[in-house]
Formats: sequence, structure tokens, C-alpha cells
Amino acid sequence: MISPEIEAFLTAYTPEVRAVALRVRDLVLQVAPGLIEEVDVPAKLIGYSKDRTYKGTLCVIMPLKSAVNLGLARGADLPDPAGLLAGTGKRARHVKLARVEDVDDPALRALLEEARARLQAIPH
Repeated sequence: MISPEIEAFLTAYTPEVRAVALRVRDLVLQVAPGLIEEVDVPAKLIGYSKDRTYKGTLCVIMPLKSAVNLGLARGADLPDPAGLLAGTGKRARHVKLARVEDVDDPALRALLEEARARLQAIPH
């Protein structure tokens, strides 16, 4: 079920970008059920965390004009044999997803699962 807040947030984007964002959302919720889902309109993202803190953040979905970035809060520390991660930040990395089919890549699921396992290992 999609909250009215997420529906309203995604109306600013093309149908293609909305479809990718919703598919990524489904994947995040499958891999890490029970996380807090929050829309941050000024930052133009949907965040997923265990406790509403940066330390407790798993990832963010950032819709763009023609793609969606899935940002992983600790992506710089993740093994990435498929070379999906982009970015040069100290901690965060992102995966650019242009098509719904991109979300079905098993390597993307593996990244999210590893990120979730590492997040769960962090003490509260």
C-alpha cells in the first residue's frame, strides 16, 4: 500500500520515473521490512531508517528528471562486484536506475541485503 504522502510526492515526476521509484520502494520494503519510511519534500527523497537518524538510515530513493537514484547511506563500505555503485562521498554511494527492469538486477538486491545486514549489526 502506498501512502497518500508518497503518492503526492511522486506526482511531480514522469510516469516512467514514478514507476521506477515505486519498484525500488517495493524492493526496499521486501529486503528490509519494518523500516520507517519518510518523505522529505525539501530534499526530494524518500528515506528508510530504523530510527529516524542518519546513523539508522539504510537508504534513500531520489527521483530525478529521467531516472531514480537509490542512495545507500554506507555504500562506500559495501562490496560491489557488479560495479553498480557511483559517487565519491566519504560514506554514501548511489545506484542510478533508469528503467523498471534495472531494479530487478540481482546485484542490486544483494547490495541492499548486505546494507541491511550491516545496519542491523549497528547498536542502537
